[in-house]
Amino acid sequence: MNKLTRTATITCALLLTAVSAFADKKGYDIMKQVADFKKPKFSHTAVQMRLTDKNGNNEDWYVEEYGKEENDLGSVVMIFQKGAKKGTRFLQCENKGTQPDDKFIYLPSLKQSRRVNSSEGSKSFLGTDATYDDLSTRDVEEDEHTFMAEVQKNGYSCYKIREDPKTKSQYDYRITWIDKNTMYPIYTEMYIKGKLVKTLTVNSIQKKTGVTGITYDVPMSTTLKDLTTGHSTTINVGTMEIDKAIPAHVFTQQFLNTGK
Repeated sequence: MNKLTRTATITCALLLTAVSAFADKKGYDIMKQVADFKKPKFSHTAVQMRLTDKNGNNEDWYVEEYGKEENDLGSVVMIFQKGAKKGTRFLQCENKGTQPDDKFIYLPSLKQSRRVNSSEGSKSFLGTDATYDDLSTRDVEEDEHTFMAEVQKNGYSCYKIREDPKTKSQYDYRITWIDKNTMYPIYTEMYIKGKLVKTLTVNSIQKKTGVTGITYDVPMSTTLKDLTTGHSTTINVGTMEIDKAIPAHVFTQQFLNTGK
């Protein structure tokens, strides 16, 4: 939030303070709706992961992804099927509140899985433009959310929100554009020391219906770009099964070790 100048009158100061307080509540309420975004209970997806360097050269990886939502907590398993990381498997399980997500990775060269420690949060996830912390879910209470404006962005009518971390974060702040129609973040800017370092763009959202007949808004293509290197990672969703039950053992460290 902007600080008041020393020359402001008492009346002006009170007015601005009231507006800022309202903006904070509005920002929080919007981001709470985003956190409550309707998600499938289960998902099984084929994903293309395209890495693009600053010269426009592409490298494609193909990933099989399993997802689960249970008790408002998400779990995901990624199995790298083709490309430079073939045979690698990754598991992330969300925890309640501000407790860090549990992350485990299986590397074929080691022939076993290991826990990804919180100290590795700023490291690149397998050479992509995402860090391990980028993959983590931040609880709404971990940030201060300030409503900035209602604007148009990339063809969407959006709420523009500034997010300042109240708990540990690799970024000093983020600015997020929320699509009013779906209440999904369609564009995010990430800043460190006042410098824009990364952008996350949702290229398309589609409605997908699961086996139970429930329809969801699903981001089908997203691009994360590192502005310091000019490198980007684009995730394109291919075939998708929604709300078809997935055995519980898939979301375990043992599954990472055996692949079955």
